[in-house]
Amino acid sequence: MKTMPVTPDDLARSVLAVPPLARNADLSLNKAANQALVKHLEAGGVSTLMYGGNANFYNIGVGEYPAILDMLEEIAGNQSWVIPSIGPDFGRAVDQAKILRDRAFPTAMVLPLQFPSTPEGAEAGIRRIVETYAKPVIVYIKNEGFLEPENVARLFEDGMVAGVKYAIVRDDPRRDEYLAELVKLVSPKHIVSGIGERPAIDHLRHFGLACFTSGSVCIAPAGSMALRAALKAKDYEQSESIRDHFLELEDLRDGLSPIRVLHEAVTLSGIGDMGPMLPTLSNIPEQHHAAIRKAAKDLLEYNARLLSKAA
Repeated sequence: MKTMPVTPDDLARSVLAVPPLARNADLSLNKAANQALVKHLEAGGVSTLMYGGNANFYNIGVGEYPAILDMLEEIAGNQSWVIPSIGPDFGRAVDQAKILRDRAFPTAMVLPLQFPSTPEGAEAGIRRIVETYAKPVIVYIKNEGFLEPENVARLFEDGMVAGVKYAIVRDDPRRDEYLAELVKLVSPKHIVSGIGERPAIDHLRHFGLACFTSGSVCIAPAGSMALRAALKAKDYEQSESIRDHFLELEDLRDGLSPIRVLHEAVTLSGIGDMGPMLPTLSNIPEQHHAAIRKAAKDLLEYNARLLSKAA
């Protein structure tokens, strides 16, 4: 597992997979299923694993946190970079930072708290979290009003931040005043697109972001890595052709629930049984399983074709 300090090259090296977290019927951790998913991702060329919203870290208690970190250290490959999340509330983030500072993880992502918070309060909180952790963190911007671009810039200037996951959804990703201002104040080499394959082309092409995160990469890691390669080569026609393979599953995720559909897609694809979702989330109703299974299987077959070509 990567333990060295984070550099911009690390952010660009791989698609940042955002996997679900598998649990048994009693909600205990399912190490075997989690390891199966990690091995599937690594076999497709993915080396960065970001455990956040899709893994339901918003609802993880401090008491379970050390066991989760133990498992992630054990299941990740030697070359993989694992990014656990902390928060979203300040008290929990500080408590988790105290646990993390004795571990080898080079950074953690601070989950965004929408209420109650202010940009100035969030900036002050991140500073205190970093002081406790003694390592820079990754800031997750999911909605306007959490941190303003100038808050992020000050944190960067003071060495508090290793990177930014940018995930504000826009009808047209090319028209984004917040992101346009952010890349003026913070080098885009420190920022990753955080909403999967759909906006990744526009974010990398028009704003110069370093790379992108993905949930659907859990089904087709070779496909997501092929999209990354096409974007780095500035082959946008090929990029769009690759992205088309992801849209069936992405449409279901956007239409129903991004986290819950992905969780079920990994199970229904046969990669690994993700089991029940930790409250306060619940598994997607069975009435949607057929559509999710088809989309996941189609994407998994695409992944197999890419791996076969590369062999």
